[in-house]
Amino acid sequence: MVAQLSNNTYESKTQEIAKQLLAASKEKRSFFTQLQDQMRWDDKLLGWTMSNPGLRVQLFRFIDCLPALRSKAEIANHLQEYLTTEQVELPSALKSLIGFSGGDSIPGQVAATTVSTAVETLAHKYIAGENIKEVIKTVERLRKEKMAFTIDLLGEAVITEEEAKSYLDRYLELMTQLTEASKKWGNVSQIDEADGEQIKRVQVSVKLTAFYSQFDPLDATGSEKRVSERVRTLLRHAKEVGAAVHFDMEQYVYKDITFAILKNILMEEEFRNRSDIGVTVQAYLRDSEKDLLGLIEWAKKRGTPVTVRLVKGAYWDQETIKSAQKDWPQPVFNEKAATDENFEKLTQLLLENHQYLYAGIAGHNVRSQAKAIAIAETLKIPRRRFEMQVLYGMGDKLAKALVDRGYRVRVYCPYGDLLPGMAYLIRRLLENTANSSFLRQSLEDRPIEELISAPSPENAAETYHTSRHFPNSADSDYAKESLRKEAEVSLKIVRQQLGKTYLPFINGSYQETAQKVNSVNPSNPSEVIGTIGLMSVEQAQTAIQAAKDAFPQWRRTPVRQRAGVLRKAAELMTERRQEFCAWMVLEVGKPVRECDAEVSEAIDFCRYYADEMERLDQGHNYDVAGENNRYTYQPRGISLIISPWNFPLAIPVGMTVASLVTGNCTMLKPAEVSSVIAAKFAEILIEAGIPKGVFQFVPGKGSSVGSYMVKHPDVHMITFTGSQEVGCQIYADAAILQPGQKHLKRVIAEMGGKNAIIVDESADLDQAVAGVVYSAFGYSGQKCSACSRVIVLEPVYNAFVHRLVEATNSLNVGAAESPSTQVGPVIDANAQKRIQEYIEKGKQEAELALEMPTPANGYFVGPVIFKDVSGTSTIAQEEIFGPVLSVMKAHNFDEAIALANGTNFALTGGIYSRTPSHIEKAKSEFEVGNLYVNRGITGAIVSRQPFGGFKLSGVGSKAGGPDYLLQFLEPRHVSENIQRQGFAPIDGVD
Repeated sequence: MVAQLSNNTYESKTQEIAKQLLAASKEKRSFFTQLQDQMRWDDKLLGWTMSNPGLRVQLFRFIDCLPALRSKAEIANHLQEYLTTEQVELPSALKSLIGFSGGDSIPGQVAATTVSTAVETLAHKYIAGENIKEVIKTVERLRKEKMAFTIDLLGEAVITEEEAKSYLDRYLELMTQLTEASKKWGNVSQIDEADGEQIKRVQVSVKLTAFYSQFDPLDATGSEKRVSERVRTLLRHAKEVGAAVHFDMEQYVYKDITFAILKNILMEEEFRNRSDIGVTVQAYLRDSEKDLLGLIEWAKKRGTPVTVRLVKGAYWDQETIKSAQKDWPQPVFNEKAATDENFEKLTQLLLENHQYLYAGIAGHNVRSQAKAIAIAETLKIPRRRFEMQVLYGMGDKLAKALVDRGYRVRVYCPYGDLLPGMAYLIRRLLENTANSSFLRQSLEDRPIEELISAPSPENAAETYHTSRHFPNSADSDYAKESLRKEAEVSLKIVRQQLGKTYLPFINGSYQETAQKVNSVNPSNPSEVIGTIGLMSVEQAQTAIQAAKDAFPQWRRTPVRQRAGVLRKAAELMTERRQEFCAWMVLEVGKPVRECDAEVSEAIDFCRYYADEMERLDQGHNYDVAGENNRYTYQPRGISLIISPWNFPLAIPVGMTVASLVTGNCTMLKPAEVSSVIAAKFAEILIEAGIPKGVFQFVPGKGSSVGSYMVKHPDVHMITFTGSQEVGCQIYADAAILQPGQKHLKRVIAEMGGKNAIIVDESADLDQAVAGVVYSAFGYSGQKCSACSRVIVLEPVYNAFVHRLVEATNSLNVGAAESPSTQVGPVIDANAQKRIQEYIEKGKQEAELALEMPTPANGYFVGPVIFKDVSGTSTIAQEEIFGPVLSVMKAHNFDEAIALANGTNFALTGGIYSRTPSHIEKAKSEFEVGNLYVNRGITGAIVSRQPFGGFKLSGVGSKAGGPDYLLQFLEPRHVSENIQRQGFAPIDGVD
C-alpha cells in the first residue's frame, strides 16, 4: 500500500490545476447571455428552467410525458395543461407560444412541433444515439477527439423475464457490433494503450437489476443465482469478442447485494484474472467509504485489479424521499458540499491504493477532477491505473481540457429510444439546472476562488427530516443482511412452537373448551400451526358479564393510563416484530415483506390511537360571559370486535385498541383460520397490563357464538371487517332492539371492494404494469384493497396487456416462507374452490390471457388474467378475493370513469396518468374512499392514508384517521350558568 499523504499535501497543486482546467474550459460569454442571443428553443428551455423553479418542475413533468403522446394535438393540449398552472410564471416567448386555442388549431400544431423538436434536440445532447449505427458514429467522433467511451443501454426498467432476456441479448449484440466496427479504427495511443498494455477499445456499462425481473435483496440467494448465470454469459462473450464490461450502481437498496454478487463472480477462477471489468461507488452515500475499503481488501485477495468508477450519484431526490416515506435513516448526504468532500476523500483513498484498484474519476466538477490529477501526479501513478470520465453531453470543454493535458478520458454514452431514455434525460436536466450544480455555477460566472475552493459542508451529519405530524414505525429494510438473517432465524424458532393449544381468555384467565379446531399452514396443510379452543355460548355470556362488570372502572381510568397500555403493547410488538412476521407467514401464507409491513401498521395503530385519544380527551370549551360550555366524550360500553384473516394482526389490533383506549370493554373474536396470531396479540395486551375483564379473547364459531354476541342486549357496538354478506347480516341483526336493551347498537363495518385501476394513454407503462401486478397479486389478491379490475384506454390497451401478462408470468408462485415467493397460497380449501369456480365462470365470459401453474401441495391458485372483460360480467362485478384480474377496454377517459364506478363497491381505486386534467377528474368523480394516483392501491399507512370506503364497501369512518375513534365514543355537552344574582366571575379577577 502506498504511504498515505495528508489531504493538505495535495491542496496547492489542486488549486493550481483547477485554475488551469477552468481557464481552458471556460465559456467566453455567460450561459444566460448566449441564451438571450440564440434562437435555439432547446437552449431556451434549459435556460428558463434555471431561473424559474415552478417552470422547472412542470416542464420536466411535460418532458417525462412527451414520448407517450401520439399526436400534435395531444402534445399541444398537454403543453397547455402543464404550463398554464398558477405555480408557473412563463417567459413571454413561451407564453405567446402556448397561447393558442385548441390543440387542433394551427398555432397549437406549431407549438407542438416547436417544443417537441426542441426536446428531441435536447435529448440528443445527452443520448449518444437511438440505435447502434448512430452510436458507432458517435464513438468514432469521440475517438477522433482522443476520447474513450463506455456504452449504456437505456430503458433498464425490467419488469418481465422476456425483457431481462432481451436486455442480455441486446448487450451481446452491442458488444459484437462495436468490436466488429472497432477493427477498422486506427490506434489512438492516448486511450488505447498505457504503460505498454493494450486497453480494450470497446466498453459497455450494465446494471444487475436488468438481468432478472424479480431481483430482490430479500431473495438474495435466488437473485444471485439467476443474475450470476447471465452475468457469466455476458463476461464470456465480452472476452470472446474483446470488450470490457463495467457494472453500474443503482438505488441504495440494491447496493450491498450488487457488491456481493460481483465479488463472488469475480473471485471465480474463470474471471479472477480479468482486469477489463469495473464496478461503481457512489460518493453521495454515507457508507461509501466503508464500501471502498471493503473493495480494496477484496482486491488484495483477488490479486488482479478491477476498475472502480467513482461517481457522485444520480438518485439523490429518490433516495431522500424513499427514506423519509419509509422512516429509514437517510443513506445520502444532505449537502452537495458533503458529497463533494466525500468524493475527494474517496478519490484520495482510491488513488493511494492504485496497485489494487484502477480508478475512473467521473464528474464535471473542475475542482474534483483537479484533486484527482494532483494526487495522481504527486504519487506518479502509472497512466494505466486511472482515467477521467464524463457524461455524454456534459462537461465537453472540461473533457477536452483533460485530453489536452494528456489524460485518458472516457465518455459515458447512453443510447436507446427516447421513451425509455426519458428518465435518464430528466436526471441529467435536473443535474444540469440544480442550484448546486458545478456546471450551472461555472456558467453563471461565479468567482474562480469560489468555484475551486475546498468543499466545506455546514452539517454533513444532519439527516433529512419531514414535518409529518405522526412518525410511523419503520418497516424492516431487508436489503440489510442482518435483518434477513433475523427473519430466517425467527421462522425456525416459531416452527419449534407449532402445535400448541390456544384457549379463550375470559375474565382474566384462560378457559378450557369442549370444541377445538386446528389452524393449518395454507402452503402445507399437513402442518398444524396451533389448536384453537372454540368457546361455547355459555362462555360468551360469561365474557359479556365480565366486560359489563369491568366497564365502570375502565371508563373512569384516566386516558393517559389507557393510552399507556397501548404504547406498551407497541413496544412489545416492536421487540417481537420478526416473530409476528413468522407466525403470519405460516398461519395465513403471507410473504414476509407484507407481514413486516403489517406489523408496522399494528404498531402504528397502537401509538396513533393513544395520541388521538389524548387529543380528544381535552374536549372543547365554548365559554361566553356568565356561561361555561364543555363538550366531551364518553365510551359506549361493551364492544365486540370481529376480525378477518387476511390482515390477521393489523386489523384486529387496530379495531381492538381503538375500542380499548376510548374506554370500552372489548371482546375480540378473530377468524378461525388466523386465531393463533390473534392469540399472540392477546398475549401482548395481557403483558402490557390490560385489567381483568377489560379485554377478552373470544374465539368461536361465527354462526353460533358470533351471532349470539352480536344480538346480545348488553353489547353496545360491533366492529367488523369481512365479507359483504356477513357484514350486512350483522348490520341487520344489530338494528333489532332486543328485550331489555336500552341503546341502539353502533356498527362499524368494512365489507370489501371491487377495486379498479385506470390506465390512460399518457401513463408511464413501466410504472403502471408494476403497480397493477403488485396491487392485483400481492398476497394472492386477498386484500380488500386489491386491484381486481384494470381499465385501460384503447390506444395503449394491447401494449399494456402484453406487458401485464409477461410481468405476471414472471412472478414466482410458491410457499410463503420462501424469500423468492411473490404469490403464495390462498387461505384455505373453501377459498381455493370458490376462486376456481369464478375462474371457470370467467372463461365463459371473457378471453383468458394467462393462467399460471401452481404447486401441487397447498391451497394454491396461480395468477389469472382475463382480457376484453365486459363491465357487466360476473367477474367484473363480484368480489372474488383471489388472484384473478379482469382487464377492460375503454374508448375514452369518461367511459373509463363510468366503468370504474359501475359496481356496488367504493373502497379503493387508482389511476396511472400523466394528464393533469384526467387526474383532476378522477379526484372529483372516481367513487372510492381511497384514491391512489400513479402508485399501487394497497398498503394504506396509518395517519398518512386513513383507510375506508362507502357504498357497499362499508359504513364508518376511516381506520387510522383523525375521526376514527369518534365512532367508539358518545359526545356529551354540559352548559353551566355561572351567574349568581347577576354576578359572574371574570377570568383573572378574584
